[in-house]
Amino acid sequence: MPSATPSRKREGNLTIALIDYGAGNLRSVHNALLAAGAQDVAVTADPDIVAKADRIVLPGVGAFAACMNGLSAISGLVEAMERRVRDEGAPFLGICVGMQLLADAGEEHGRHAGLGWVGGTVRPFDPAPGLRIPHMGWNDVLPACAHPVIVRGEAYYLHGYHVAGAAHVAATSEHGGPFTAAVARDTIVGVQFHPEKSQAYGLATLERFLQWRP
Repeated sequence: MPSATPSRKREGNLTIALIDYGAGNLRSVHNALLAAGAQDVAVTADPDIVAKADRIVLPGVGAFAACMNGLSAISGLVEAMERRVRDEGAPFLGICVGMQLLADAGEEHGRHAGLGWVGGTVRPFDPAPGLRIPHMGWNDVLPACAHPVIVRGEAYYLHGYHVAGAAHVAATSEHGGPFTAAVARDTIVGVQFHPEKSQAYGLATLERFLQWRP
C-alpha cells in the first residue's frame, strides 16, 4: 500500500490545469499543489490549455447546479475535459463539489445533470437527531479498494451533500452512516474532502496524485 507521506519528488515541467469556472477555492488549491511538488500550475478556463495539460484538477464549492452551470457556460471546456481525460487518459482530480460533478445528477435545488463519469446521484444527508449538517470537520478516509492515490487517513470535510450510489467508490467515511469519501475510475480520482485544508494528509494526497502513473 502506498505511504500516506511519500517523499518529495518534483514533477519537472508537467502542466497542471487547475480549472477556473468561478466555483472553487483556487488560491488555496493552487498553493497546495505547489507545496505538494507541482511546478507548472495553470489556473485556467481556456479549453486549449486544458486539452494539452498533463493533469487536470477540478475544484468546487457551493451548490451543485451553480457549479455545473458555471462549468457548462464556458464554451468548449467540458468537451476539452472529456477528450483529454476520458479519451486520452490524462490524470484527473475532482475536489469536493468538483468530485460531485462527476456523478450522473445532483438533487440540490432540483435535479440537474452532472458529467456522468462515475455514476451515482448527489443527495443531501438524511437529517437525524444530533447529526450536524453540513458535515464539517475532520473525519476518517477509509479505503474501499487499493488505489495509488487514496490511502487511509484523516481529512477535512465541509459539505451538506454526498454522492450516493456511485459505481466506482474508492473510499468511504462516516456521518450518520457511511458516505462516499472518494471515487476512482481509470485515470479519474475524486475526493469529497478538501486536501488543501487537510494538512499533511492532504498534501500527501496531492503529491500521490502528481506522482501517479495510471
